[in-house]
Amino acid sequence: MNEMLEKLRHDWQQQEVAELFALPMNDLLFRAQTIHRQYFDPNQVQVSTLLSIKTGACPEDCAYCPQSARYDTKLEKEKLMEVEAVIEKAKAAKAAGSDRFCMGAAWRSPRAKDMPYVLAMVEGVKDLGMETCMTLGMLDQEKSEQLANAGLDYYNHNLDTSPEYYGEIITTRTYSDRLDTLQHVRDSGMKVCSGGIVGMGEKEKDRIGLLRQLANLPQHPDSVPINQLVKVEGTPLETEGDLDPFEFIRTIAVARIMMPQSHVRLSAGREEMSEEMQSMCFFAGANSIFYGECLLTTPNPAANKDQDLFRKLGINSDHKVTQPPQELDDLLIAGAAKTVESDMFYSAVT
Repeated sequence: MNEMLEKLRHDWQQQEVAELFALPMNDLLFRAQTIHRQYFDPNQVQVSTLLSIKTGACPEDCAYCPQSARYDTKLEKEKLMEVEAVIEKAKAAKAAGSDRFCMGAAWRSPRAKDMPYVLAMVEGVKDLGMETCMTLGMLDQEKSEQLANAGLDYYNHNLDTSPEYYGEIITTRTYSDRLDTLQHVRDSGMKVCSGGIVGMGEKEKDRIGLLRQLANLPQHPDSVPINQLVKVEGTPLETEGDLDPFEFIRTIAVARIMMPQSHVRLSAGREEMSEEMQSMCFFAGANSIFYGECLLTTPNPAANKDQDLFRKLGINSDHKVTQPPQELDDLLIAGAAKTVESDMFYSAVT
């Protein structure tokens, strides 16, 4: 590797990261963009589509999540989608410009009887020539190896926040539970997708703590989603105050500096971000997004809006789109609707 490349580190200290957050914005962005260009094309953004394959009735108590069975968010629980229906949505996502298809299920962890269906989804999407990602809750080593053997490329399991603030957000699983799942995923040979959520009432020290935990893993996550809290009525965080946009951008920039080789995903919360804010995030080192109007159960900018912004910025100018993005939005919204045909589902409600 070129000696000029930023050294990969796994020994970040709290004070060092605090000093990065304290840099003047122009200095911080210059440093982040300089490092970003050492590893990535600054005008390329990886595009993924996220589909909820099983919605609601989750037994966990994550304070931000409308899918928790503990909160009245008016979200109806759904059964696990039929494999063929998932493949059809993956085809539409590919035609609309996505190169990775991510599938999420509201489980604490997948049950043995669910695994054959989940594995068939992975194999079907892989057959389309797309990268695959899943988020299914906690995994043991056996289930991790099953997913890896089916060809799953990425597994998403976020740390959410710092170890110190974690208990304010979740009580039904421990921080070490999350770290154990990440280790199982890595040991099985899959790539790790892990990040967190900001704007949940945490302090800057907690954003520092989250990034330290991620960057000090034995291997940096291959993908680091940085989510801005989407406040959903009925969840404990529905009245949480807004995070200053510049604090969000700083978090993106520091993530880029600390994890130079990782894709940093500008994830949930983009619906509330202006084009100018998103542009600053891309300059700060974000180089991945979710594409399509629905992220599991929360809103996301319409795919055609993303295409418009990319054109303005000169991003992904060589990307081929064979199907109008609006058709992808329509399919994803239809997938989230409650009036789908019953033969597209089988019962897997927990």
